[in-house]
Amino acid sequence: MELIKKYFPNLSEHQLHQFEALDALYKEWNEKINVISRKDIDNLYLHHILHSMAVAKFLSFKEGTKIVDLGTGGGFPGIPLAILFPDCQFILVDSINKKITVTTAVAEAINLQNVTTKTARVEELKDKFDFVVTRAVAKVDKLLPWARKVLSNDQKNIYPNGLIALKGDLKEEIKLIPKFEYKEMVHILKYFNEPYFEEKYVLYVQG
Repeated sequence: MELIKKYFPNLSEHQLHQFEALDALYKEWNEKINVISRKDIDNLYLHHILHSMAVAKFLSFKEGTKIVDLGTGGGFPGIPLAILFPDCQFILVDSINKKITVTTAVAEAINLQNVTTKTARVEELKDKFDFVVTRAVAKVDKLLPWARKVLSNDQKNIYPNGLIALKGDLKEEIKLIPKFEYKEMVHILKYFNEPYFEEKYVLYVQG
């Protein structure tokens, strides 16, 4: 939790309580349904929660923005972002139902009113969104066509609607994006100076 307070000093008491509650909730659920590596659960705040929050350092979503978290797994990056942006709407989607069971339970336990969850593949989504966020799901040449199926044409934010992906080393993967596409790649060390983020990036590609 100290990490969260360090980099996000202006959180409300309510938001702090929600973030604090995640530790016990994920530990309890991980015993039943393994959504985070057992070796990694003690690094929940650094490796999963703070990592997810790098998206918020890249772009502060405006009120009313609709965001879909594709392949949310146990709720990352969607749940930390939904805590940060209570005036935005999030849908957290995964094709594996047991992962959505955990995500739904965690969102309900901390009373996240701006989150809906769905067991589905991207092809089954009917709604349109301003942004697609994702972490460790697929390479960008797959992610981009998926994102474009569900992106809205209405613009609300300082960045045009698009894909925001949390990625590891991008040296090879960046070559999969055609040169004419507008993209930005930001080293997460720019936001958080923890050694864990030395090879972690936020990748934005315009929709």
